[in-house]
Amino acid sequence: MTDRAGDLPYVELHARSAFSFLRGASLPEELAGACAALDMPAMALTDRDGVYGSPRFHFAAKKAGIRAHVGAEVTATDGTVYPLLVRNRTGYQNLCRLITRMKLRAKKYEGAARPEEIAEYAEGLVCLTGGADGPLAKAIQAGKGRECLERLVAAFGRENVYAELQRHMNREEEARNQAVVELARAARIPLLATNGVCHATAAEREILDVFTAIRNKVTLETAGRLLTGNAERYLKPAAEMARLFADLPEAIANTAELSSRLEFELTDLGYEFPKYPVPPGETMDSFLRKLTEEGARQRYRPYHERARRQIERELALIEKLKLSGYFLIVWDIVRFCREQGILVQGRGSAANSAVCYSLGITAVDPVGMDLLFERFLSEERGEWPDIDLDLPSGSQRERVIQYVYERYGRLGAAMTANVITYRGRSAAREVGKALGFEEGVLARLSSLVRAWEWKDPADTSERQFRDAGLDITHPRIRKFLELYRAVQDLPRHLGQHSGGMVICQGQLDSVVPLEPATMPGRVVVQWDKDDCADLGLIKVDLLGLGMMAVLEDTLKLIRETTGEEVDLAHLPPDDPATYRALQEADTIGMFQVESRAQQATLPRLRPAKFYDLVVQVGIIRPGPIVGKMIHPYIKRRQGREPPECLHPSLEPVLKRTLGVPIFQEQLLRIAMIAAGFTGGEAEELRRAFSHKRSEAKMREIEVRLRSGMERNGITGETQDTIVQAITSFALYGFPESHAASFALLAYASAYLKCHYLGPFTAALLNNQPMGFYHPSTIIKDAQRHGLRVLPVDVTRSEWLCTIESGCLRLGLLYVRGLREEAGRAIVEERKRRPFTDIDDLVRRVPGLRKDELTTLAQVGALNKLERSDRRGALWESSRAIQPAGPLLEALKGDGSSPLARMTDFERLDADYRGTGVTIGKHPMAFRREEMRARGVSTAMELRRMPNGRAVRVAGSVIVRQRPATANGFVFLSLEDETGIANVIVTPNVFEANRLVLVNAPFLYVEGILQNVDGVVSVKASVVEALAAPQPISVSHDFH
Repeated sequence: MTDRAGDLPYVELHARSAFSFLRGASLPEELAGACAALDMPAMALTDRDGVYGSPRFHFAAKKAGIRAHVGAEVTATDGTVYPLLVRNRTGYQNLCRLITRMKLRAKKYEGAARPEEIAEYAEGLVCLTGGADGPLAKAIQAGKGRECLERLVAAFGRENVYAELQRHMNREEEARNQAVVELARAARIPLLATNGVCHATAAEREILDVFTAIRNKVTLETAGRLLTGNAERYLKPAAEMARLFADLPEAIANTAELSSRLEFELTDLGYEFPKYPVPPGETMDSFLRKLTEEGARQRYRPYHERARRQIERELALIEKLKLSGYFLIVWDIVRFCREQGILVQGRGSAANSAVCYSLGITAVDPVGMDLLFERFLSEERGEWPDIDLDLPSGSQRERVIQYVYERYGRLGAAMTANVITYRGRSAAREVGKALGFEEGVLARLSSLVRAWEWKDPADTSERQFRDAGLDITHPRIRKFLELYRAVQDLPRHLGQHSGGMVICQGQLDSVVPLEPATMPGRVVVQWDKDDCADLGLIKVDLLGLGMMAVLEDTLKLIRETTGEEVDLAHLPPDDPATYRALQEADTIGMFQVESRAQQATLPRLRPAKFYDLVVQVGIIRPGPIVGKMIHPYIKRRQGREPPECLHPSLEPVLKRTLGVPIFQEQLLRIAMIAAGFTGGEAEELRRAFSHKRSEAKMREIEVRLRSGMERNGITGETQDTIVQAITSFALYGFPESHAASFALLAYASAYLKCHYLGPFTAALLNNQPMGFYHPSTIIKDAQRHGLRVLPVDVTRSEWLCTIESGCLRLGLLYVRGLREEAGRAIVEERKRRPFTDIDDLVRRVPGLRKDELTTLAQVGALNKLERSDRRGALWESSRAIQPAGPLLEALKGDGSSPLARMTDFERLDADYRGTGVTIGKHPMAFRREEMRARGVSTAMELRRMPNGRAVRVAGSVIVRQRPATANGFVFLSLEDETGIANVIVTPNVFEANRLVLVNAPFLYVEGILQNVDGVVSVKASVVEALAAPQPISVSHDFH
């Protein structure tokens, strides 16, 4: 294909995208789009030291109808950069192995290949001589150009070395080009024109300059020659490239010739999932059948015919799709967890599988709950199943990850990547630094970026700038805003996914380059989970779930303090105390049911059995909220509205949820029953309506839906209602299987809180941060439930919070600034023998710093050592940390302090400064008299007041929310000494009190009480900031 001007065909074979991390300014999709718009038949993406953007470029190019060539710029140890292009699968595997070798021996973000390694992995690759930073340019400077070409020819072969020429209107570059041409002709090496592309359009040069300044930690003003000399490094039309190289037409012609030789595409990866080692005489299919049969007999008692039929149907499909090895590998990971006493539970769509249930991977019976297997696996889907394993976050999960590495080899398994992009504050700070703003201005700029989930149309960047007192008409401020917007969502660096692991038969480094993760002992692939899925790489998700760690730690504390063994699999299923707490929304610290929205529906829905809890977990999601499902369900649950179905044929699907679709599986079954879809077609529908699919695909599916319903006699308004239910709900639907898995954990957390409050609270405090509430709120809630909490004490506290004679003892980890190393040293020394006084502590724990000892004294952790108050301990600690020496040792004194004892208020202040929590009075208790004088009611008193009354309430702000589904409403939780009051703020009130509502730690609110069905909140009309009595913990603001 030729360009529109009819000149020589040209293919760009040297281009970097933004996935070169601060060395390119355009996304791969933009480059592919620009290439197609120029009628260029193909293009090569050559990102720096990786193939990070290749999957996205591949799929974008395929969609645009052009060929995507794979390559990379590989950094050598001498600082030169080798542009390498892939000819065939051998070349691709060699490129991946070369990059892996250089990456894994270096620190993260570093790594360079030795010249002999480049030669070792040269087969199947084409080497360009590069631009100004290429190996030939450096050799020409040293007068060794001929030797350089001879070395490249010896490594790659004469037909696989191209003398690269770039023309960017630079005199120095042109002089080098002349030298390259002479050397190439003498060595009989073909010339190749490229534009060394760094951005799709000329206008994006500014983004590249900002990235260059950020990468080199300089400002644009001082960057000088680090920046590109002009804006020429964009994707140019063939006609323009032909004019630039009119004197060397063969350099243009050779681009199409070389492109035709680059046969490799990412669809030819050669990836294989590992084969599971089975016992002699077994195949993977037969061994999976054996294990499933054994497990099913344990799970199903009796092993009834319905379960048998479902398991046989699943196994037949698993065998047909050759997935037995995948199920066995996941089973093996679960087996390892059980043998090591690590809590594990599968969730997600895997809970729809009776095979997974029988293997012990999941804990929900999909046959008993009538869950849809096709949501997990179907022949039509054409993609691998996805099994998520929830594990305790922290060291236990790390043990499982390391087991997978050991089982499949360091080069056979790796974490999937997570591409960290420029968003919000990181974009504001880094663009501001590049523009040379002072630290104070940077702080103001980044503070403007609020991450509320709700995007107020009136809350524009211009307005935020004006509110902060910044002149939007000033050229630098205007340019900042322009660049801030331009870098949004561009890649910043490569992180690692929370738990996705890719495993491979043989060497994974022949499929995708591997590099070190930030965390020691881990490696990551250069692609994220979506890239891996799109290219057919199977991942297993090993997800760290904080509540799993809490449950595991709670059981351990119960065992250690009472000797009692609690088995989560055999908790009483209908415990009255547990369901009473849920019905009263007394749920702080409980999994999935502690949010404000959950607490606002629990008293209305009043869950009384497990399936009620499944609904409760699933209903507070964007889907049911956007689809307006919540209120009809509540009315039907309360008997205020008949449970009518959308159509009589759908009653079996919707009966359990009172005619209201709540779960994703119901959506799929509706399509299967009403429109005659197969299970695979229904799953296609789910994906078609997701945000990644086109509107054309959505319309096509809707036509099939309507056509199918017409064949089944469903027409008119009923058909419209069903279509609307599906289309408004599909994107946000929460799987019933997922909700059921989470409901098991929700019930377990609720049961343990109700019956083992001390161990549960200790475990919760030991696994922060997690959930909706700050530790200070968790402690106050536990105290209101009757738990006695003891202070941090170096003579009693462990590093973690513990149970002591039925009370909760705060651990040393809550002392701010105390290093874990120092805290554990205190505990170890105390085990040898008790400390006699502060001097003894300082002498035996020499690593304890002065600031750490001072904080321990301020929070009262040294009181027992000196049989004194905090000020006395502070006096003694100051003396002990700076001993007077042997001559004055005898003049130690009687230990009395000249300092006045702390008042209650000063102790409260010291508690919050030193630990972030207090076991004493709540801060609002100190202001209760003042609040009474202002007519302020407590949170407890609001519950007894009638609906519609004008009230006043005040407290510390512990949660702020502005959900995307709430149309600009803001929800606050205010805590006082009696409990928590919920406040609803309308958009107008928020607009009038924006800064107060966003920033004030304590609020006074006037409004109308809403007290309906046991749900209490105040609709605010007046909001004022209260002077904060001390540096209380910041609120948890969710977005």
